[in-house]
Amino acid sequence: MAEDACAERLLYGGAISMTLPVRFQDLSNVREVPDHQEAFADPSRDESLIIELLDLKQDVADGASALWFLQDLGREQDAEGEMAISKGRQGREAQNLVKVRDLLFQLMSFLLQLSVHLANLRLKEVGTDVLVTAYEPIVINPLSESAGTVGAGLVAPAEQSGHMPMAEVFKLSVSSFKVNDWSLFNA
Repeated sequence: MAEDACAERLLYGGAISMTLPVRFQDLSNVREVPDHQEAFADPSRDESLIIELLDLKQDVADGASALWFLQDLGREQDAEGEMAISKGRQGREAQNLVKVRDLLFQLMSFLLQLSVHLANLRLKEVGTDVLVTAYEPIVINPLSESAGTVGAGLVAPAEQSGHMPMAEVFKLSVSSFKVNDWSLFNA
């Protein structure tokens, strides 16, 4: 298995932390990121990880929340095509995971075929749904912005490039998620 150097990342001013490979750059150093989000990307592979703090969706059942958020994401992005979904639970009672293979998104006027991993950590005591969403391109359209840096066509698996697979990056980020300062949710 490929190895990446990893480091703890401080999110939301240090109130939350998680571990990620150092190849993932903090996008707030490159572009504006909304206050409720933290975003990281590996520009050499066009992989990204987004952490969002959202108001708790009281009307959505715990066991169905990750799927609900995934479908909401698909609606927001005008997703097209088939979604092959696998669902699992790991470790924490509050965690709800969904993985989507071969989801076709219409993004910024070009097609991108990608794999999406989504976890919903429900922090009911502070009325917050935490979404951790990982995006891994499968095919990059020659007309997309990414084609210039990553190249168009079928994307080589991360292991072939000497990197940790995105599924493992996702698992690492979710399993290392830690709230360091609960006062973040009282603001």
